[in-house]
Amino acid sequence: MREQKWLITGVSSGLGRAFAQAALDAGHTVVGTVRSEGDLRAFEELHAGRAHGRILDVTDSDAVTDVIGEVEQNVGALDVVIANAGYGLEGVFEETPLAEVRRQFEVNVLGAMATLQAALPHMRRRRRGHLMAVTSMGGLMAVPGMSAYCGSKFALEGILEALGKEVAQFGIHVTAIEPGSFRTDWAGRSMTRAEHSIDDYDELFTPIREARRRASGNQLGNPAKAGKAVVHITSVDQPPAHLLLGSDALRLVTAARTAVDEDIRAWEALSRTTDFAEGAQL
Repeated sequence: MREQKWLITGVSSGLGRAFAQAALDAGHTVVGTVRSEGDLRAFEELHAGRAHGRILDVTDSDAVTDVIGEVEQNVGALDVVIANAGYGLEGVFEETPLAEVRRQFEVNVLGAMATLQAALPHMRRRRRGHLMAVTSMGGLMAVPGMSAYCGSKFALEGILEALGKEVAQFGIHVTAIEPGSFRTDWAGRSMTRAEHSIDDYDELFTPIREARRRASGNQLGNPAKAGKAVVHITSVDQPPAHLLLGSDALRLVTAARTAVDEDIRAWEALSRTTDFAEGAQL
């Protein structure tokens, strides 16, 4: 496989760092975005000459456009772009402040959109490229206490699915990366937690919050293997529109989609009653 030029947002730690390391190990050049000078230096030390850091806040759409334009000019034509930057927001729906929800969507949804929109014109002109964004198994199923996070990831899933149908005509692939639980800091220091104060939710939510804290650092998923899986799909002729990572993601998403299918079947007759009797008037 020829050397590729990658851009990945949020490479200071976690899956972003794992994706970048796997791409570097495969011989590719990677531009990684971070939020501090220290993280920039640490990233560039991964490989002198092929790891290039850029400081970027993905919620600043103008800065995103500027960085990607500069990378295209000074590093080279981007083959792969992964909108990875994001974070988790834990809290039951009733207790989660709307200001925190807005911030969650600004980073997880609009930040990803800004990244992909900035890269798309360059790829469209070349008639090739691979756009990806990290959603989550929480973009295809939902759990109590993560309504804002799952909402942001469900939104990103819909955007990516529509985008893929728009740009397939240009030879551009679009993949939603849907990780399960991986051994990163996502559930630890990287998690923002809304204050819990309503006792009525204690029986449901307290065990879930404590279990997530205990699991942090002990999750099933191996980030290095996730990185290799993502590198692999950039080498195939027809990469997937959806890439689940982890056996837990496979199990939980399959169960969630089965529940949706069961609802559709159970209420199919009622769904059909809402049509005009004479049908569509074309």
